Amino acid sequence: MAGKLLTKISLHHTESSEVNPLTLSDDQILEQIYGTHVHSDEKFDVDSLFIVVDNILDRSTHIVDSIVQGTQANIDHSDEKLPKPSFVTPFCTLKQVACQMTCKGPGEEIAHKTTLAILNKLSSYSWDAKAVLTLGAFALDYGEFWLLAQTNQVNHLAKSIGVLRGVPVITKPAGLQKHRQAITELNNVIKATLQVIETIFELEKLSHYDTKDVPALASSMDQIPVDAYWAIITVVACATQINCLIRDGQHTQELSHFGQKLNIIISKLRNQLKVCNLQIEEAEYQRKLRKLFQTPTEILEVFKVLIFWKGDKQPLYDGSTKTSVDIEVLRKKHVLMFFSGLDITDEEISILKPIHEALKRDNQYKIVWIPIVEQWTEELRKRYEILKARMTWYVVPNFSNVAAIKFIKEEWHFKGKPIIVVTNPQGKVQHPNAMHMIKLWGIRGFPFTTTVEETLSRELHWVSSVAHRVHPNVATWIKEEKYIFFYGGKDSDWAQNFAKYANGLANDAILKEAKIYIELVHVGKNTKGEHDHNILANFWSSIESLFITKAHKHLDPVTQEVQKLLSYKNESGWALLSKGSTVVISGHGTTFLKTLEEFGKWRELVSKKGFEIALKEHHEKVLHSCRPCSHLEIANVVGKIPEVIKCPECYRRMDTFISYKCCHNGSTANGPH
Repeated sequence: MAGKLLTKISLHHTESSEVNPLTLSDDQILEQIYGTHVHSDEKFDVDSLFIVVDNILDRSTHIVDSIVQGTQANIDHSDEKLPKPSFVTPFCTLKQVACQMTCKGPGEEIAHKTTLAILNKLSSYSWDAKAVLTLGAFALDYGEFWLLAQTNQVNHLAKSIGVLRGVPVITKPAGLQKHRQAITELNNVIKATLQVIETIFELEKLSHYDTKDVPALASSMDQIPVDAYWAIITVVACATQINCLIRDGQHTQELSHFGQKLNIIISKLRNQLKVCNLQIEEAEYQRKLRKLFQTPTEILEVFKVLIFWKGDKQPLYDGSTKTSVDIEVLRKKHVLMFFSGLDITDEEISILKPIHEALKRDNQYKIVWIPIVEQWTEELRKRYEILKARMTWYVVPNFSNVAAIKFIKEEWHFKGKPIIVVTNPQGKVQHPNAMHMIKLWGIRGFPFTTTVEETLSRELHWVSSVAHRVHPNVATWIKEEKYIFFYGGKDSDWAQNFAKYANGLANDAILKEAKIYIELVHVGKNTKGEHDHNILANFWSSIESLFITKAHKHLDPVTQEVQKLLSYKNESGWALLSKGSTVVISGHGTTFLKTLEEFGKWRELVSKKGFEIALKEHHEKVLHSCRPCSHLEIANVVGKIPEVIKCPECYRRMDTFISYKCCHNGSTANGPH
């Protein structure tokens, strides 16, 4: 209540007393001037009016400079702009505004009152039009005054009118000597006002752009009413100062505060305009890129626009010969654009080496590494040189096209982890990220198109593609169609218990009699039984890649199994049983361990129903009594993630949570931010 009362008192005080605008915040000014504005469709040729006003004030200020300095005014008319032939002057409006400014006393409070009166008079005009009309009203008097000063020596009519206008008071030697500094300051403030309004004009011309493309435009446009206010009140103060100088009295209008304010606004507006123009340029560039990738053209031309926009065309580095080559080597070729940060691992590089060797036999396919670095440092350049030396394919040197990097992030969902965008000789994208399929299937994925990926991802026998590097004997066991228990988890006690019961199962007489042979693979341990982080990381990376290749497709049984397995990644325990390369069953550590512990309850069913059916049926019973939550965590760096994911256990839509992780090892970023 006290806050509301204080606000009312404050507003009443502001409205009823003299207001010095120099003590008000932008918000307070905005609050006052918005009351004068009426949203209307009233339009006139403001562009032509500004051209005329600009011409008048440009010449007038040149005349003033020459009179003050005692030199001849030489004005270049070669680049003079002209209004449209259809332009009709808003003369009456200009005279009405001029009357508001005529013969006002000095003082910021009076200038503020006059400005509000002008804004009320011009309530139905846009903010840039209000400023131009006020400046135009001022230009009528200011231009006429200095035209008379320039011509009164040769034109008797001009001389007589000049006497009435007070021209001799200022331009005679005594007056000039007395008011030289004030006239110079006035002239400079007028120039600054013109610059402010001109920049507002330029910003207004950008208002048709979408703020999604030009984010800086929204805040810039919001600020224009306040900037227009300061331009108008400064014009009012300048008109008052001329009246004071003509009267040759003791009191003058202080302009320095307005001049300082305008200089700050000019700097801010120019910076805003620069940012907006850069964002527009980037938006146009991105539109051009999208069109290029959608319209059949030559891949080399697309590559030039993507990589060398606004920069000189540079040669590529050929990793196989350690020499520079012209980018013409990419003409009419299928190009695999390999994007990554400088935190790429040796293993990620090694994945591509057999692909490169295989593609060398067919000269139609080229791999190009494009390092994504937004701001290069000496340290990053050293890292780049080390990585470049390990590449056997082409490398783009010193890539730093920020607009292209933005396009790569938005269009192809680059989030730090390596991606491979495959394009055909016409520059059309054949796969937005073939990295996952190359990880999983290697050269089997050739020519690395989405069509090939869909075919491979529909294969029921997917275990070999993700587990071949987990244990050296896996490939042999798969070929022999043996049962394999893959298991792991965060809890080492759980893993020991699972191994104990799984070994017991494998050595049971009934299973041996049925010639069921089971092998055990503890994912994350090497053949010596030692923990190996790389084995574990590669396994889950492969599962994640397989999930990404299938995530945007229909939830078929294979997708369901992959998603289910991925949901166990951070659990205390998990297990997957395959026969050869085909998944039989997978499950959470809690339910799977209990199923094996209770082997005695379903042991006799193995000979009646078969091992697989008996295992699945009992596991389903355990699930009914104890069904843990499913947690699916996918790193936000692996590519495009589907917005909706259904639970692999019950098919309901899964809830979405956001989590953050840092391993303090420098792998999550190129440096501190």
